[in-house]
Amino acid sequence: MNHRHLLPDEIDLLLDDDEVGFGANPLKAHVRDCAECRVKVDEARFVVDALEDLPHFAPSHSFANGVMAQVPVFVPWHVSARQTLAQYVPQSQAMRWALGGLATAVASVLTIAILWISTQTDVLVVASGAAGDQVKGLVYDAGRLVLSTVFGDQMFAIIQSTGRVGIIVALLGMAAATGGSIAGLRALATASSRRRA
Repeated sequence: MNHRHLLPDEIDLLLDDDEVGFGANPLKAHVRDCAECRVKVDEARFVVDALEDLPHFAPSHSFANGVMAQVPVFVPWHVSARQTLAQYVPQSQAMRWALGGLATAVASVLTIAILWISTQTDVLVVASGAAGDQVKGLVYDAGRLVLSTVFGDQMFAIIQSTGRVGIIVALLGMAAATGGSIAGLRALATASSRRRA
């Protein structure tokens, strides 16, 4: 034991008066012989005694509530939904029965209305056909406006007379012009950066 100084856990073992292990006697003998370790044990004993002499404080009864009020608590969606719905459920038994009857009546009326509408297929077919024609007309007018704005009225007349082939040729021409513009701008940027370097 004389060849090294005490480790912190060995000093703690000496400070703990209640636990006297079989290895405490060699540690005590080392402290008697080593002045440096004796100083460390005395300093540690002073700190322990000072801590023991401090008054013991107990937190107030509202301390936990104050801390928990500042802690964000995760509430699952189903618990939050149940709590929100529970606010709107009446407390009295009679009002609960009335609310249940009203909800049942509304659900029944909606079910009957949906069943009636689903059995009226002729009305639905006519209504969807009229709506489809209106949507088709709106799409055609919007496409005509876009094409005449992009290509001009004369080019739109040519595209309209040639049909799908004209639209495909116009789109290919537009893609080629866009690709050429991008390649030209890239070449200008490359040349400009070479001049700067």
